[in-house]
Amino acid sequence: MIAVDERTIAAPMSVVPEVAPPPVVEARGLEKRYGRHLALDRLDLTIPRASVGLLGANGAGKTTLLRLLLGLAKPSAGQASVLGFDTRHQGIKIRERVGYMPESDCLPPGTTAADFVGHMAEMSGLPSRAARQRAADVLYQVGLDEERYRLIKGFSTGMKQRVKLAQAIVHDPDLVFLDEPTNGMDPQGREDMLDLIARIHRNLGIAVVVSSHILEDIERVCQHVVILSGGRLVVSQPIGDLGDDGGNLLVRLDGDPGPFVARLTAAGLHVRPSEDDDVWGELVIRRDGDHVYDAIRDAAADLDLPLRSLRSRSRSLEDVYLGNVGVENGTGGASDGAV
Repeated sequence: MIAVDERTIAAPMSVVPEVAPPPVVEARGLEKRYGRHLALDRLDLTIPRASVGLLGANGAGKTTLLRLLLGLAKPSAGQASVLGFDTRHQGIKIRERVGYMPESDCLPPGTTAADFVGHMAEMSGLPSRAARQRAADVLYQVGLDEERYRLIKGFSTGMKQRVKLAQAIVHDPDLVFLDEPTNGMDPQGREDMLDLIARIHRNLGIAVVVSSHILEDIERVCQHVVILSGGRLVVSQPIGDLGDDGGNLLVRLDGDPGPFVARLTAAGLHVRPSEDDDVWGELVIRRDGDHVYDAIRDAAADLDLPLRSLRSRSRSLEDVYLGNVGVENGTGGASDGAV
């Protein structure tokens, strides 16, 4: 019989606490002026190692921020670091470990996709043979395996966007900046591009910053959102923390809601019809405390009005965006998801 030391059984196992990975970007007081125009206004920002959406209307400062973080432009004031490297003095170090997919169409039309992406791999330091193999692998990953020997000038907009994505990841970076990656793409091409971006972060472990003005794209592929407006930071938070709005309940009744509304109003509650076409007939009741639930229950019971539903109103990314910058930018409802 094997003897067992009871002290070993009783001893608690040591638990190693999970340490959050360091952020990929940190900026403090970052400012950029072009003459009299203030493009970035004293930006304090921390971007986690995740899939991050950089959201804002055109002209909000997104592209300016990316250029500063890549060391392609110098800030007028403040400082920033990317992967621990200072953007003012270590731009080359940053670009060795960061990929960049620009918004503009900057591809050489008379070159094949394989030659261009292979050249970009060599520029990052890979030997010629390894660069060609790496280019072939990456073009396969982005869905251009069969077209890699065609001239880029014959490519569709979606194919050109894939080439730009391929050159951004060909050197196996730790972080990629994607500036308007679905720009000009048809609906199917846009879906394919978003799937590619999600796989880059999920399967390859590359941190991703997606700069876009399309709300749906950010919600689809990102875990964290950063919102800029007029060169200022207005929101930086995990998308999963949007939760409910903390202030409203949605109630649907069977029967005439008039007496119910009058009863709650007399009790000091704020009640209004929902303005959302998708939930016509619901009442929006401001949640001023837990007593509101008792008031709703008692009013429905006393008036013999069956409650069909009672739920918290969920916040969407559109709610967060419009609540912070929608009125300022005059975007209104932005029903197509673009701002």
